[in-house]
Amino acid sequence: MKIFPAVRHPLGRLPDNNDSALKYYELILENNHPEAFRPLPLPEGFHFSTFQPGDEEEWIAIETSAREFVTRREGLEAWQHYYGGREEELPGRMYFVETETGEKVATATAYYEPEDLSGAGWLHWVAVRREYQGRGLARPLIAQALYRLAQLHYPSVKIPTQTNTWLAASIYLDFGFHPFGPNLERNLEGYRILKTLTSHPALHDIEPASPGDLWDMENVRLEEKLRMEHPDLIHYKVWKDKGILSYLTEEDAFEKDIG
Repeated sequence: MKIFPAVRHPLGRLPDNNDSALKYYELILENNHPEAFRPLPLPEGFHFSTFQPGDEEEWIAIETSAREFVTRREGLEAWQHYYGGREEELPGRMYFVETETGEKVATATAYYEPEDLSGAGWLHWVAVRREYQGRGLARPLIAQALYRLAQLHYPSVKIPTQTNTWLAASIYLDFGFHPFGPNLERNLEGYRILKTLTSHPALHDIEPASPGDLWDMENVRLEEKLRMEHPDLIHYKVWKDKGILSYLTEEDAFEKDIG
């Protein structure tokens, strides 16, 4: 993946593949030809499994490792919001990638959005454990979930993503997805950020954002302060709607009220 040479975090580092310092915009991608989706083989030593009762903790652990969450509580809240009370549907929809020893290291869900009256299927919560990223698991995992949505006869597929997970968004574009029209109009600045970070050909009609316009400077200042206080900082999340800063160090996970 090529990144424009000028793209650097204000503190000097490259953008992370799940970066809370980037300006947040919700991005919704769409593909109107799910009949074209096909499965892809996993690398040797890995296989697919599907959700079984009790796998909630495995899902939370994977998503937390991929930096979607910092604390277990955040993961439990997300699980309850998206899947609570619907677990009986998940054996036919939620996929895991397992190692030869049965360790679950990645997940994605072929799902839907009850409020989406278009009847589209939705690809949900794609994540690979941090230590297994870069091993060729993401694309076969995504392909498996997309193929399942095609088998379920959804007329189209949408993927909710965001600027903070720009690398995942770029992979979805590789699968033939494109910006969903109403979302593109509402969050054009987010797609301009994505264009700058990826230079993806699917975004050829979109002007890139300038490198200085990528960053949420309030979050950058929070990160700078955290790194001064905690030199062993691993990552952090800012939940602005809740007024909570959560962060992970080599010692433990913490939460702080930022009002």
